[in-house]
Amino acid sequence: MLVEWIIPLLIGWTAGWLVNYFSDVLPLTRRFSKPVCLQCGSQFSLKEYLLFQRCPNGHARSFRVWLVQIALMALSVYAYSHPTALDYWFKAVLMIYLGVVFVIDMEHRLILHPTSVTGSLIALVLGTVSHGLTPTLLGGLGGLVIMLVFYFFGVLFARIRARRMRAQGMEVDDEEALGQGDVILVTILGFLVGWPLIWFLILVSTLLGGIVSFFLVIGLLITRRYNANALMVFIPYGPYFILGAALIVYFPNFLKALLPN
Repeated sequence: MLVEWIIPLLIGWTAGWLVNYFSDVLPLTRRFSKPVCLQCGSQFSLKEYLLFQRCPNGHARSFRVWLVQIALMALSVYAYSHPTALDYWFKAVLMIYLGVVFVIDMEHRLILHPTSVTGSLIALVLGTVSHGLTPTLLGGLGGLVIMLVFYFFGVLFARIRARRMRAQGMEVDDEEALGQGDVILVTILGFLVGWPLIWFLILVSTLLGGIVSFFLVIGLLITRRYNANALMVFIPYGPYFILGAALIVYFPNFLKALLPN
């Protein structure tokens, strides 16, 4: 029995290593390159990077590295032990893409075009395999249309926010309530989950983002750091869309419990 778990553990560990590597280099160089220390910029040797050692200047790797490794190993074991219509090896590839988008958007508030192109190909293939071509394309179209509506509302909100910041003598930034990358991401995830589940993904993701925002505000109130401008800070929504997609793909029993019909 122990031997049986070696495969998903190794796949999860490898997936975590790839997610960490892509998340370290793509935001900086937009290509596969030698990883560098995010604190001092010194290059890692292959041995140092593979074994998660300190950089040549002695800086330790971030806590995110270990969190990603553990999370993807756990997800890999779960996916292996809970087979669904989508083959385990497909889900193993998918977890790398979802992990990269999640980490980069959390840390840099970016959804990169190279990951979007790669993700669209993965989602089209996996969507077609799991529920057919027509629901796959309709899911992508539905995600695009719904998110475009939200996007233009976000543009309007950003203009109101900028006007308010100018009135208060604050420097106006180029933050968006919902970026174009989010629209593209949900279109890709629409291919993955298909129609009609794309609307459920958007609903769950929005609720998750709202819940986290609520607790952030509560935390600011408790620590007495809340002010009138706290609501002007946008949170990255990409990670919540990723979590919504992961719930649907990897935890179908959760979906059945909410949507028994």
